[in-house]
Formats: sequence, structure tokens, C-alpha cells
Amino acid sequence: MAVGARNAFWSLPANRHGRLRPLVAVSLGPYGACLHDGSEYHGRYAADADTIRAFHRERIAALADAGGDLFAFETIPSLAEAELLLDLLPEFPGVRAWLSFSCRDHGHVAHGEPFADCARRAAESTQVLAVGVNCTAPEHIAPLLRAAAGIDRPLVAYPNSGEEWDAEAQRWCGEACDRMDVAEWHRLGARLIGGCCRTVASDIARMKQTLRESPAG
Repeated sequence: MAVGARNAFWSLPANRHGRLRPLVAVSLGPYGACLHDGSEYHGRYAADADTIRAFHRERIAALADAGGDLFAFETIPSLAEAELLLDLLPEFPGVRAWLSFSCRDHGHVAHGEPFADCARRAAESTQVLAVGVNCTAPEHIAPLLRAAAGIDRPLVAYPNSGEEWDAEAQRWCGEACDRMDVAEWHRLGARLIGGCCRTVASDIARMKQTLRESPAG
């Protein structure tokens, strides 16, 4: 359906003016997202590596021929889970992906490993086309991108609203951020920029306008 919508949009000459052809990414999140207990935000799973590997292998196999342009391995909370994905990729040589981590502060992924180490490890795979961060508070994005400086991949940045998920109450809490420093993220190397949980279409529109008006845009 997504590929069909993209193709229908791109078939109209007016939609192609001044823009790159849109890509369709197949979104695959972390193991914890299926548990409905908030563990995707910390990565401390009551499951062994073989279970998590089998979970990801089955999903990649089911979607490898679905027609998407690339995969989005996103909201990955730990280096260990990222490495399981990276080890699986050679089994699917036609798959290309970006890999983005959820982070808990200015320098660490949700599980606690340094984001810089995780980004460098992800960039070792020739099948990973971009590396970055998502579903993370906006104020952490610029420092995290600085930590990834020097890796030979475009960077990815799509934060959440800044609110936090309360797994026990099953709701978002806190205040939403009213400012996204997208021009700074672009200056720091982010080339895939957007929004994750609790961001809406108007947020994306403001990001686009800011990037258009920025000197680097």
C-alpha cells in the first residue's frame, strides 16, 4: 500500500518538481516493543539472545521482499540488540537499512552503552546506509550527533516530543518540547530528519520550513 501510494504520487509531474523521489522504509522496532511493558525504552529483556535473534530473523524474512526501498531498524535500545541485527543482515544480502537508537541522555543509548560506540559499530556494516537516533528527547539530539561525528554514514535524527512513556500507567507524561533545533542537527550531519512518538504533521511542517530558511538548507 505504501509503495503504491508513493508511486501514484510520483507519477504526477507536478509532484516531482524540485524534490527527490520519496523512499518507502520498512519499519522494524526492537524486541521490547512487542511486550507492551515499556522495555523497549530500557532494553533489559527477560529473553536470551537466541530468542531475540529468532524474533528479528522471522520479521526480516517476512518483509525482505515486501517492496520497500530500505529497512528502518529503529528505537534500538542497546548495543547487544543492534549487534544481533547486524549479524543477521548478511543472511539477507538484498536488504539495506538505517539503524537508529533510542537514547536516555546526551551520550548513552537507553540501555547505557555510549552512543558513539553503538554508532561506530552500526557503521561497520556495508548494508547499513545511515545511523542515528530516534524516539529520544529533542534536547539530547545535538550532543548525540556530535558524539557520532566522524563516522562515514549520513546521520538520522527523529526525536519524540520530549514526553516520557509511563509503562505502568500506559500513557505519556510530562511536557512536550516546543522547539526542534533541526538546522543545528542538519549542520551536525543529520540528513534524515523527522519526528517520532507524539510528534504530528504540523511539527514536520515546521521542521521543513526551518530547514528551508536556514543558511545550510
